[in-house]
Amino acid sequence: MSAAPQPLTPHAGRRGRRRLAGLRVLVTGASSGVGAAVARVLAARGGRVLATARRGDRLAALSAEAAAAAPILWEAGDVTEPGFRRHLVDVAAERLGGLDILVAAAGCGAIGPFADATPATLDRVFDLDFRAPVELVRLCLPLLRCGVDPAVVFVGSILGLHPLPLHAEYCAAKAALASFAGSLRVELAADDIDVALVSLGPTESEFWSGLVAGERPAWSRGVQMPAAAAAEAIASGLERRSRDILPGWRARGFALAARLAPGIIDAVTARRLQAAARQKRPS
Repeated sequence: MSAAPQPLTPHAGRRGRRRLAGLRVLVTGASSGVGAAVARVLAARGGRVLATARRGDRLAALSAEAAAAAPILWEAGDVTEPGFRRHLVDVAAERLGGLDILVAAAGCGAIGPFADATPATLDRVFDLDFRAPVELVRLCLPLLRCGVDPAVVFVGSILGLHPLPLHAEYCAAKAALASFAGSLRVELAADDIDVALVSLGPTESEFWSGLVAGERPAWSRGVQMPAAAAAEAIASGLERRSRDILPGWRARGFALAARLAPGIIDAVTARRLQAAARQKRPS
């Protein structure tokens, strides 16, 4: 007869790779894109996943398609609402018995010149891309401090590493998130809580169909990384205890250019903007 499995204990397994099996995970933005893919991948690797987003029908479908051996729980609501954030933490405590990993994947964007935008656009982007994940972490900290090999994962963007024109609100929110992650990482080191920042490049999602304002520029239409591949990179980064996760060669290339040659990025995007402006001028 085989021995009974040993229960997980707080902060167990801090040496070497993180073992995801059995860990309790909360994933925001899980109704589509990278959030849904992360929920699937972590559940398939043995995580006990609680998925959340506004669209309950999408979450129900995600849960229904999950294998019986890797179930996904869900709770629908708007993570920008303080009351729902508090409710979500209570649900994690009740249904998961605690929390070990928080993956903040919910996000939105806006396109267009900042001079033409409204304060409401700035508020919405910052509420979802920065304020919501930050305040959710604040509420989750008591659970994470009692968790097993705990970690926080912020799903950001390469545009938080270097901005592009026509994305001012989004770039600012993701840059703020990257800065916050760096500060929080040092603060939580004494609690043995890892903090990872994911900087996504062009990735399969509903980002463009869910813009707060504006529409996708023609020059941005390129090959996107599959959401499932990005999710696998995030899961592997969690296992390796990576501080910075850059899924795919496009993200890695942009990050390198942002560090070594930011002027080249600015020059290329300026030429694209000028070319787009010439095309719009009447002949």
